[in-house]
Amino acid sequence: EDKKVIAQANAKVDEKGNFLTEKVKSRLDGDFPVTEPANIALMDVAPNQIASIAASLIPFLENDDANRALMGSNMMRQAVPLLRPEAPIVGTGLEARVAQDSRVLINAEADGVVEYVDAKNITIKYDRTEEEQLVSFNGDSITYELATFKKTNQNTCLNLTPIVRKGDKVKKGQVLCEGYATEKGELALGRNLKVAFMPWKGYNFEDAIVISEKVVKDDYFTSVHIEEFSLEVRDTKRGEEELTSDIPNVSEEATKDLDENGMIRIGADIKEGDILIGKITPKGETDPTPEEKLLRAIFGDKAGDVKDASLKVKPSVKGVVVDKKLFERAIKDRKSRAEEKTIIAQLDEEYNREISAL
Repeated sequence: EDKKVIAQANAKVDEKGNFLTEKVKSRLDGDFPVTEPANIALMDVAPNQIASIAASLIPFLENDDANRALMGSNMMRQAVPLLRPEAPIVGTGLEARVAQDSRVLINAEADGVVEYVDAKNITIKYDRTEEEQLVSFNGDSITYELATFKKTNQNTCLNLTPIVRKGDKVKKGQVLCEGYATEKGELALGRNLKVAFMPWKGYNFEDAIVISEKVVKDDYFTSVHIEEFSLEVRDTKRGEEELTSDIPNVSEEATKDLDENGMIRIGADIKEGDILIGKITPKGETDPTPEEKLLRAIFGDKAGDVKDASLKVKPSVKGVVVDKKLFERAIKDRKSRAEEKTIIAQLDEEYNREISAL
């Protein structure tokens, strides 16, 4: 588009593509000249092509102040997926197109019939011609797996649910699921609320707003976030750290949800201060407390030699554990490392030989 004179999409043209007017509205490097058809190099496909996706989703954009439209576009980018989203009553018509082309939802590849549906899978039998069957590696039926409670890079929750039933006929491009800021195949960034423009005891002075208790109680604007917590086990100067559910000076109630590796079980409700991963680390040589002296007297020397280094839930955090993973680094001795070097050298030699042969 650089240095090109581009006509607007709504310019009138005949069947052969010739302009019907003597002067045509156009754009050129940020300017909007009215020029002759002979100077036109390109033409827009759609009138809203010059606006971004976010700007195109603002109703009555042409009547808005430019600064306010810019604010609306930026705020739309910052929206987080709600627990129960609602498609807008007043929209621009692009909501369905944005959802369909988002590459997050699953679209039907061709016309067909839904064979099977559950919370995690959708199976569709497509109507294929003989030619399509010959060139396709897939069978007539294709099963799609739905993403459930997946974490995104922004710590939001990607959870898709089917919107088709067994026996439904689907058309090519039709959206088969909803979720992640979409409802029934349309983009749904918020909720449709009843709003009153009125003063209310001074509580909505200037930019302040008053919301009803129902909005909070019924989770209108509640969103789910998935956060990851990790802990490393190191080999310290005083000895190796250890993952365990047997932590000194910690009650049985606090460790009831931990497994043999000291990791919390999937499905456990957690709140501030709860132990997520139990870890003990060797203590330095310090003067023992009276409690430690008693423990050593009862259980022997080892009882007081370790301290609690567990990973605990941060303040104001509460939720449910949806997944856990335990990774272990492979410890290699000198012999295995030497063997690996020999194998790598052989592979390099073979690779170079094949390259030179080509």
